[in-house]
Amino acid sequence: MPIIRPISDLRNNFSTISETVHTDDEPIFLTKNGVGDMVVMSLDYYERQFAKIELYQKLNDARSEIAHGAKGKNAKSVLSNLISK
Repeated sequence: MPIIRPISDLRNNFSTISETVHTDDEPIFLTKNGVGDMVVMSLDYYERQFAKIELYQKLNDARSEIAHGAKGKNAKSVLSNLISK
């Protein structure tokens, strides 16, 4: 369940918000006048999300290359080569 707080909590309860994003490992959504305005998250959470985005982009690029005629490699042979090294 997402954590939603008013933006004034960022100023008034910064320590609590910081502790929450680190201990719960979830972002906090901040509202301004009842409307979503910002998301606060730990640096670790951000880096993990960014790594996922980069991975999805690489997978999408690979799919596009294959769709345009690129030849892939057999996964078993690639893993065998990695294990033997």
